[in-house]
Amino acid sequence: MADPVIGIREDTCLPLRILLVAYEFPPSPSPQSLRWAYLSGRLAELGHEVHVMAPDIGGSGRGLPELGPGVRVHRLAPGPVRGLLARLERRRPLGQDSGEGSAGSAPDAGIDDAEDAFAHAGPVEPPRLNWKGQLLKRFQDGVSWLLFPDLRGEWARPALRALPGIVDLVRPDVVVTSHEPATTLQLGLAAKAGGACWVADLGDPVLAAYTPRRWRRRAAGLERRVLREADHVMVTTAGTRDLLRQRHGGEVPITVVSQGFDDLSAAPPQQGAPSGGVSPFELVYSGSFYAFRDPRALIEGVLQVDGVRLNIASGNVPDWLPALSAGQPGRLRLLGRVPHRRLLELQRRAGVLVNIANADPAQIPGKVYEYFGACRPVLHLQAEQGDAVSGLLGELRRGVACAGDAEAVSSTVSKLAGLARAGMLDQGFDLGLAPVAGWGWTALAERVERVLLEAAGRASKVKAGAGAGATITGSILGIRRHNDG
Repeated sequence: MADPVIGIREDTCLPLRILLVAYEFPPSPSPQSLRWAYLSGRLAELGHEVHVMAPDIGGSGRGLPELGPGVRVHRLAPGPVRGLLARLERRRPLGQDSGEGSAGSAPDAGIDDAEDAFAHAGPVEPPRLNWKGQLLKRFQDGVSWLLFPDLRGEWARPALRALPGIVDLVRPDVVVTSHEPATTLQLGLAAKAGGACWVADLGDPVLAAYTPRRWRRRAAGLERRVLREADHVMVTTAGTRDLLRQRHGGEVPITVVSQGFDDLSAAPPQQGAPSGGVSPFELVYSGSFYAFRDPRALIEGVLQVDGVRLNIASGNVPDWLPALSAGQPGRLRLLGRVPHRRLLELQRRAGVLVNIANADPAQIPGKVYEYFGACRPVLHLQAEQGDAVSGLLGELRRGVACAGDAEAVSSTVSKLAGLARAGMLDQGFDLGLAPVAGWGWTALAERVERVLLEAAGRASKVKAGAGAGATITGSILGIRRHNDG
């Protein structure tokens, strides 16, 4: 079972001045953006001073977590291409936020029951690019091919120029870099070379299965430098920790800080559970689709069961799915990209929440932890028997797992729907908040706090005996030479 951590905080600890370097940060809706939106807010609530260095990429940020008054964001130019896209975004008329679905016209409004929640969730046609949009996309793809690790790499130049001034302004006790993209790690190396204490938060390894072949050697070298020079590394899974240990040895401390859920707004199960007899029985899948996360088996299996509807909240669906959905409006519904806080509300009102396994059976998708806060049963489609998610759900009695084929899905969904019609669905699961409290963002922030306090304390001892170090400006020149090589 994955290790839930309920933090024990020393109230006597000194507050830290933290500089977070994050490309993915609100208004970006990505999982890494949500991670640090929650963690930075919770760290500020714990009494720490949090500064964020992030690119100005445009977007409304509607429905994303509130950062609170204790978090100050320093926005920088993202680079020429993303800067152009941000300017175009600001010219977009109000109410036309790209990529957001229409799962309710009032995203922050309360919902009285499950039927009302899904009555207001209308189907969304995936956006189609006109010729100008297609031309711009090809241009972005071309730039992404040239830059390491992708288009976001263009932020390296303006960020490296701005870093010394921001460090002088903030004078942080610790610098935290949020990966991905790898651009932030280059900034962490620069800050570390200038004498800063540096904690690298690695969502995935820098050299991952999806790293393009042309960048694999460079990604491996950067990962090696991070594991050699960072004061502390955080990862989201024990599997990633073990992989990094195998690759780079055991000198740098590595702490697992998983993804989590918003424990401050999580609903007790009796408030979120749909009543028996609700028709149709609503399944909700939220997240992205990849080559290793194909929804075909899920959809084929659900369509074999009467009285069940699958709601898919995703901004990227396969090309074949919209037409199929249009032909099955009562059984299959595309919601588009639903604003985060509205999505949490829909998850609480679902009958069952659906997860599809990653290709690596040791990985636990961050969406699983988000589902914990909804207090609803989880149906997990396995990549292979005995994967990490299946074991976690079984030990927590939080859901069920089945093979990732249509027949197994059909059989399992039919049983779950039958239990729901009999008013007995929740009786077979432990859906309370207490068993999963260790995966709430509050507990996870306390774990991050301990990491940062330990790293800052150790770094101060090293500084005391090492004398004056290189300047950050000088370190930037070194990083640029390394990148150019």
